[in-house]
Amino acid sequence: MIMRGLLDAYQHAGNQQALDIVLKMGDWVHSRLGHLPRAQLDRMWGIYIAGEYNGMNAVMADLHALTGKPEYLATAKCFDNTTLLTATAPNQDKLNSKHANQHIPQFIGYLSIYERNQERHYYNAAVNFWDMVVPYRIFTDGGLAGPTDNGELFGERGVIVGTLGTNNAETCCNYNMLKLSRALFFHTANPKYMQYYERALYGQILASRQHADSATNPLLTYFIPMRPGASRSYGNLGTCCGGTGLESHTKFQDSIYFRSVDDSTLYVNLYLASELNWAEKGFVIKQSTNYPADPAGVTTLTVQGKGRLAVKLRVPYWVEKGFTVRVNGDEQRLDARPGEYVTINRQWRRGDTIKITMPFTLRIEKALDIPTTQSIAYGPVPMVAKSDETTFREFSFYKDFTLSGDLTRAVTQTAPMTFTAGGLPLVPLYINNTDRYHAYFHRVEPTIVFGRIDSGVPNTARPDSVSFLDAVWARAPFKDQGRFVSTVGHTADEWVAAGLMTRAQKVAVVTAAAKARLPR
Repeated sequence: MIMRGLLDAYQHAGNQQALDIVLKMGDWVHSRLGHLPRAQLDRMWGIYIAGEYNGMNAVMADLHALTGKPEYLATAKCFDNTTLLTATAPNQDKLNSKHANQHIPQFIGYLSIYERNQERHYYNAAVNFWDMVVPYRIFTDGGLAGPTDNGELFGERGVIVGTLGTNNAETCCNYNMLKLSRALFFHTANPKYMQYYERALYGQILASRQHADSATNPLLTYFIPMRPGASRSYGNLGTCCGGTGLESHTKFQDSIYFRSVDDSTLYVNLYLASELNWAEKGFVIKQSTNYPADPAGVTTLTVQGKGRLAVKLRVPYWVEKGFTVRVNGDEQRLDARPGEYVTINRQWRRGDTIKITMPFTLRIEKALDIPTTQSIAYGPVPMVAKSDETTFREFSFYKDFTLSGDLTRAVTQTAPMTFTAGGLPLVPLYINNTDRYHAYFHRVEPTIVFGRIDSGVPNTARPDSVSFLDAVWARAPFKDQGRFVSTVGHTADEWVAAGLMTRAQKVAVVTAAAKARLPR
C-alpha cells in the first residue's frame, strides 16, 4: 500500500521524490525475491496470512510499465501463487477455505502482468476466478460468503445459507472485488462486471460506513453480518477494513463513466449525481438524480458541448417496469434488456438532455443452496427486516398478490423507501445504525392459495426449485381474471405432465383460481 501510494503521488501529482523512493523500494524487493527458487516462493505464499501481500504483483508490473526495466516484471511474477494460479487458469474451482482477501488482489495483479507480457494464462485465471466468486459466493448485498466460524475465508461453491453468520461479508474483500471488476470490464466491456459493481456498491459499500461526522473515527465496518437478528458494529479505523474503508467511498465516483479507446463512445455505468469534464472531447456532462434513494428511478444527463458521440447507458439487472430514455423530451426506441447497454449515437448540441426513467420494484432473490431462504431488494437496494429475533422470520406473499403480480401490492409502503412485511419494518440495508436486522427470511407457502381461496393442494416445486406459485406469478401481470385462470390451467397441465400434481388436484387448483376473483 505504501508503494502504491508513492506511485500514485508521482503519477497523479508529479511528485518526483515519491518516484525515486518507490523505484528504490522496487529494487529492494527484486534483490530480496528475484533470486529465490520457485519452490521457496511457493512455500511462502502457501502459508495462511503470510501470503497476504496485497497487490505487490500489480505494483511491480506497473513499475515495469513506467520504466521498462525487465527485473520489475520478473519480480511481479515472483508473487505468483502457483497452486491457485495453475488451478484457476484452466477453470478449476479450488477456492473453498482459501483466505479471501489474501487472494483477490493477486488476480488484480495477474491482469497487470498480462497487460505487460500477454501471457494468456494470467488473463484466464482472473476471468475464471471472478466467475467462481460471482454469483456462487456472494450474498444479496454483493458481500462475500464464507464459513460461519471464519468469514475471512471463501466458502464452498454455491453455499449461501450454509454460511450465514456473524463474521460475514468482509469489507476489504468488496474493495478488491470492485477493483477486479473494473479492471476486467476494461478488457472485455462485459456488462456483468458493472452489474455486480452496482450491486456491491449500493449494498456492501454504502452500508459499511455509519452516517456520523467524525474527523478521527469514521465508524467503518469490518464485517456486515448476515445471520438472522444480526447487527453491525462500527469503528475499525486501525484494521485493514478501516484502511480500505476510507478508500471505498471514492468508488462512488471512480466508475460512473468510461470512455472507449478511440474516444468515440461514452459508457454511463452508474447513476449518481456527478459531473464529467471530458476536456479532450470538449464535453461537460452533468448527471442530476437522487438515485438510489429515489424509487422513481429518474436521472437526467445534461450535455454541454457539441459533436458526434455514442452514449452507452447501462440497463440495470433489476429493471422490471421498463427502462425509458428521452432525448430532449422525445422517447427513444431502444431494445433495453436488463443487464445490457443501450446506445444513443448522435450529433450532440449544447443543452441536450437525456432523461432516464427506471422505476424501482420490490423483488425476491433466492439463495442458491436453499431457494426457500430468500432476500428482498427494492431496485438496486437490498432491504432488511428489522427484528430482534435471532431465528429466521417467515414471510408469505403470494396470497396477497393481485393480477398485477407486483410484490409491492403484497407489502405495505410506509415511506418512499420503507415498507412493512409480515408486521416488520422493511428498510434499506444502507440505513447505517446498530439495530438488529434480517437480510434473509424463510418463504413459507405450503399450499396453493389465491387471495383468500386455499385450494388445499401442496405448492410443489420442480427440480430447479421453482414452485407452482412461482411459475404462475412469473407470467404476471395478467390482463384480466380470464387470462389469470387460463395461466393457472396451463401451469397445472405442466405440473401434471411432470408428475408433480394429479388431475384431481389440477381441478381443485383451477377452481380456486376462478373463485378468487383477484383485483388488478
